[in-house]
Amino acid sequence: MYHCGLTENLQLLIRLYTSPAAAMSDILDRGSLLFASVLVLVVSLHPAMPVSFYLPLLVLAAIYVPGLLLLGMISGNVQGSMSMVFSRDYSPLLTCTAMAYAAANLPMLLVMRALPVSFLLYLVVVGLLFFAMLMFFALRTVFGTTDTAAIVMVALSWIPLVGAASLWGPLRMLLGWIASPFFLLWAYYYLGRDFSSIGDGLRARQNLRRMLDAAAMNPHDADAQVQLGNIYLQRRQVSEAVKRFQNALAIRGDEIDAHFQLGRLDRKAGRLKEALAHFQVVMQQDQKHSQSEILRELGALYNEAKQFADARTMLEAYKERRPYDPEGLYHLGVALESLGDKDTARQAYEQCLEAAQATPRYRRHETAEWSRLAQKRLG
Repeated sequence: MYHCGLTENLQLLIRLYTSPAAAMSDILDRGSLLFASVLVLVVSLHPAMPVSFYLPLLVLAAIYVPGLLLLGMISGNVQGSMSMVFSRDYSPLLTCTAMAYAAANLPMLLVMRALPVSFLLYLVVVGLLFFAMLMFFALRTVFGTTDTAAIVMVALSWIPLVGAASLWGPLRMLLGWIASPFFLLWAYYYLGRDFSSIGDGLRARQNLRRMLDAAAMNPHDADAQVQLGNIYLQRRQVSEAVKRFQNALAIRGDEIDAHFQLGRLDRKAGRLKEALAHFQVVMQQDQKHSQSEILRELGALYNEAKQFADARTMLEAYKERRPYDPEGLYHLGVALESLGDKDTARQAYEQCLEAAQATPRYRRHETAEWSRLAQKRLG
């Protein structure tokens, strides 16, 4: 299942046209970097391609994907040191990117000869837009970013390409030299182990998924279902995550993590009654669950239900345990403001801004929303 053959990889490619979000998730779990790379080379062999067949793959591997990783690190959407990020995320992102490139170019190359020359520009534009859409799903799947963050990263992904274009003369010579048989043989002989480690990040993810799927076959293992649900949640596949959390509850009705996550999803979807039922189960078991975030979630729920006194009780208790959480401070400010205590509410909003500014850079994309909302309330 996890080391797909040719047929299975082709099916993944076709699914990019029908269900791109699910297809990117499956590529991450079962796709092949070798297949994706060969597919880019095959597409680039088309006579209509204006460059050498190996250049698109080299540009994706040496410029575009590293550029996206750096953009993610700079923006705070990708966490970890440079060596950790490249080891963990390079091969998964390259695999998804190569599949996206092939999927965006194949239809264009197939119909190019059947259409007048005047339509070529439209074909190129459509292909670029489709590639951008697929990269949106790739970034959301690999990094677990928000929709907004993925859109911004795709919009800025042209920057590394423009930088490379300004140095295209010497860079093209260098890429051509790298693609020469002499260099490839030398690299294989002397750097074989280093090159073989390129796919370690993808293999690690696929091995983890394989072990979790194997564990999930055990009808008594609720924890495996929860872990799979968390993976889907990180990839923004909410419906699949809900199924896994519900499976966990079917195995063990008091599974605290499943109740907590389902409660959060129900609250965000406006199903307050269902969310409250899940949160009450969590509170009965452990009021410090998820670093006491259950108190914050209940406080936010009570705010949405306009039970502001209950919200203040929960959020003040949360603030005592985690006084520098921007989200908790914002929700506390809303409760206090709604109860008429505007001065204390203003203090909570100001503390929210201070806490957001003090947040480590790699987590600021998580706190930006609460900082912005607090600033709006103060304004």
